[in-house]
Amino acid sequence: MKTKFINGVSSSPSMSLGLLVTENALQVQPDTQEDCKDLVRPDQPDLDTQHKAYLWCRDFLHGAWKSLAEEDFHITVIRGGLSNKLFLCSLPDSLDTVGDEPRSILLRLYGAILQGAEAMVLESVMFAILAERELGPKLYGIFPQGRLEQYIPSRKLDTYELSDPSISAEVAEKMAKFHGMRMPFNKEPKWLFGTMNKYLSQVIRLNFTRESDLRCFNHLLSYNLPKEMDVLKSLLESTHSPVVFCHNDCQEGNILLLNGSQTSEQKLMLIDFEYSSYNYRGFDIGNHFCEWMYDYTCDEFPFFKVDPQAYPSKAQQLHFIEGYLRASDHGFDSLSEEDQMKVKEELCVEVNRFSLASHFFWGLWSIIQAQLSTIEFGYLEYAQARFDAYFQQKKIWTV
Repeated sequence: MKTKFINGVSSSPSMSLGLLVTENALQVQPDTQEDCKDLVRPDQPDLDTQHKAYLWCRDFLHGAWKSLAEEDFHITVIRGGLSNKLFLCSLPDSLDTVGDEPRSILLRLYGAILQGAEAMVLESVMFAILAERELGPKLYGIFPQGRLEQYIPSRKLDTYELSDPSISAEVAEKMAKFHGMRMPFNKEPKWLFGTMNKYLSQVIRLNFTRESDLRCFNHLLSYNLPKEMDVLKSLLESTHSPVVFCHNDCQEGNILLLNGSQTSEQKLMLIDFEYSSYNYRGFDIGNHFCEWMYDYTCDEFPFFKVDPQAYPSKAQQLHFIEGYLRASDHGFDSLSEEDQMKVKEELCVEVNRFSLASHFFWGLWSIIQAQLSTIEFGYLEYAQARFDAYFQQKKIWTV
């Protein structure tokens, strides 16, 4: 969903943010009629992006791509997430392939990376490992601004489909298998609060120049976020949750429904691993539950909709959790019905407490993106929505 962008922003996220913070002598600008609320997303890539895409495809791919003339190069926009821009690059129908080169590939351009350069190196290694294990798309090329991936005939899930019982059960199974992987990365659970602490230190140094942005930003700061994060950390430290290899961004846009798989037993694929790391199991499941509420396919500002009532009901949570436990815990099926329910109820509490961390994490992330990202999205409005949900769910799960 939700990473360095190439249009005027430094490839170093800390440097980019530092420039933005130190150059804050600008006066607050009043809102105008050309406010961002009138923005719509462009349907075509700009000429500079088209040219760079052509060069990347020519340089990294083989076969017919080597002789492809730029005027015959096909590129179209694919709706991306909140931090990446996606494009479908293709050979023309008139040009035959030479060998086993792909006719179409997916170009991913990174957004404003908040994780740091080290995280991007790890993500690239992770993507390659998952591709080799056939658990993710093939990797055709990688460069500082992004990468070339296998284009898989598919579509991303819509938000409402997450509540479909069969889809939910398969997502649970896929997540359980993901959690069972052994990856060559630091296995200490430092990612969640380590990242949140970095985000928070950046947030409190930000400034905004548009009047409406500044008003929204100041309202978010009024929550006393440092103290609130201490309260959250204390709650989660008292909540047992195994450390596993987590996706950390399992939302509908990162779940593909494979073409021609409607009658297949396995019809889904997880993608986009830039936030994956060893982390608490409860966060990954709780974060997925939170994503049931958010639809990112809106074409007008703020480019998302939120439906708090769509958060999974207790019955829907238990359905997911049972599928997850059957796939991850080989001893689960041998338990009595009473003991199975006890295990499911315990995991339900764990997950819902960690869902608070999901709201807090992406709330902080979105505030920073509002300053850094070139993607058209109501980041401050999204941050407000996440903190609204945080405080609402906090009333339930901190008692």
